[in-house]
Amino acid sequence: MSDFVILSLILFLVVCLILTLAGFVFYSGLLSEIVVRTGSPPVKKITIAYKFIKGSYRDRGTAFTESCSIAPKLCSIALYYDNPNEAEADCCRYAVGSILSQDEEKTDEELQRLYEKFGFRVISFPEVSYAVLSSFPNHCMLSPICGAYRVFPELHSYIAERGLSAYPFIEICKGDTIHYMCPLENQGSFFVPELLEKQTEGEEETENDKDADDTHTGEGCTSESGGAVMEADTEISEMGESSLLVMQQSPPLDETDSQTEEGDQGAKGSSESVGSGSSFEELDMDLEEVENERENVEEDHVEDNEKRGDDEGESNEG
Repeated sequence: MSDFVILSLILFLVVCLILTLAGFVFYSGLLSEIVVRTGSPPVKKITIAYKFIKGSYRDRGTAFTESCSIAPKLCSIALYYDNPNEAEADCCRYAVGSILSQDEEKTDEELQRLYEKFGFRVISFPEVSYAVLSSFPNHCMLSPICGAYRVFPELHSYIAERGLSAYPFIEICKGDTIHYMCPLENQGSFFVPELLEKQTEGEEETENDKDADDTHTGEGCTSESGGAVMEADTEISEMGESSLLVMQQSPPLDETDSQTEEGDQGAKGSSESVGSGSSFEELDMDLEEVENERENVEEDHVEDNEKRGDDEGESNEG
């Protein structure tokens, strides 16, 4: 009996845990429908106190906590300038802070000085007529994380499918709703000064690096390509020098013409046989010609001897 009671209690606790998790997921809005549309943004002209941060978006919670600890009743805001799917996590740039005033409200100077005391800067953003919009329930501390996980991919898809120019991504926690907006106009007005300063520094560093590379490699060529060009020039110069030496060593044409006919033919025959690499058939023909000449010489010699013998016999008879 006691075992049955223990098993029942365990089963009851497991069911309660499952129901609690399901209720938490439903309450946090993780299963809520995401609707993306184009329209008028939820806020107009605003003045915010912010801190510019460069790093992973996952670390933004610390900045949110610091901003909310100064004035918990103010609406929180975050501006994201890079796509985390394209940029490295450590290179993402964003600004986190609180909204000091909206529309025509006057900013509390004392509150502004308090934010500036903790290292925040103050900036105002203009009103825009159209933006890409979406929203997500803000019921717990995990709602911003769930909202970013659910809403940002939908915003990217909506903008890419329609070829819109909408940036940066702005997140505003206002009451029990998190508003997401991407301005369709005056996008440059939502850039904080630190972002522009970083871009200017990056451009200067890029130009300096480019100039340094040009100085080392010569007119923007890479070291590998420059080395290849130098090697090619060296080979060409060596080939030119060798050809000049050969030309200098070869005898002039006049001297060749002044040689005797027999020496010229011998030199010509030897040069042709060695330099041009004549075929075996040509060599056989030369040998046959030599043998024919020898036979002709021998026949002539025999005829001369016979003629001489006849002449001597006639002279003896006389």
